[in-house]
Amino acid sequence: MSMIRCVFSFILYTLNTLFWFVPIFICGVIKLIPIKPLQKAMSWIAKQCATMWVSCNSINQNIFASYKLNVTGLEQLKAKDWYLVIANHQSWVDIVVMQRVFNRRIPFLNFFLKKELIYVPFLGLAWWALDFPFMTRTSKAQLKKNPKLRGKDLETTRKACEKFKEMPVSIVNFVEGTRFTQQKHSRQNSPFEHLLKPKAGGVAFVMQAMGEQISKVVNVTIHYPGGIPSFVDFASGRVKEVEVRVEVMEVSSNLIGDYTGDAEFRVNFQAELNRIWNEKNQQLAELEAKSQ
Repeated sequence: MSMIRCVFSFILYTLNTLFWFVPIFICGVIKLIPIKPLQKAMSWIAKQCATMWVSCNSINQNIFASYKLNVTGLEQLKAKDWYLVIANHQSWVDIVVMQRVFNRRIPFLNFFLKKELIYVPFLGLAWWALDFPFMTRTSKAQLKKNPKLRGKDLETTRKACEKFKEMPVSIVNFVEGTRFTQQKHSRQNSPFEHLLKPKAGGVAFVMQAMGEQISKVVNVTIHYPGGIPSFVDFASGRVKEVEVRVEVMEVSSNLIGDYTGDAEFRVNFQAELNRIWNEKNQQLAELEAKSQ
């Protein structure tokens, strides 16, 4: 029975994506015309279509993969404001859950994506039309080989964020940089039992590029009482409950500064992020204990 639900659910996800892809992509193509008011109008229409796409996905979940969604902390959020959203990352299901939780509560979620993802059929072009930034991260090895690349990540982030200054946006950053697994946790020797080590660079670059405009930082903790699911588990209806804790944080002076050039600020920023991550780890431990 669960596999039948999964098949029908995937069919609906696919049809819904293809249906909304068409107007979103058309808006993206029209935005190539260098007329600012037209580009702004097309961005707004594309985001409205994406919002409807998320709403239809939520209906799909209610029909074929219903689950109990326990959410706290949404009271302070506004639909027309600028947010940096940070979250732990365990599964592709995180994205679907976050879209459902924040749909119409804050601006449509924009994710920083690896540049290779633009080649994902249909979705890649839709993300391009929705102004998702496609990033090429410079590794420590590349910097060691070519020091001239230092600062390139910040410049790429700054250019990407330019598009976000004219219209309210929610910029999402999965601070761990990858999905949590026990193997990655052991390899990192992470000090956080339920989390990988936070990577400060991505958050710091967004704050450096847009710190004065970001209204609040939205700190999201996602927990699956039945264990971390795959997307197939989710679409099959095997996920019965999801816990989401939302903390709306003020943008403190500890989060805005020259991360690349100011060593003292860099140390303080990393300490602040580790503090947030330690609290998130404690919260996950409490949710885990509650679910058992």
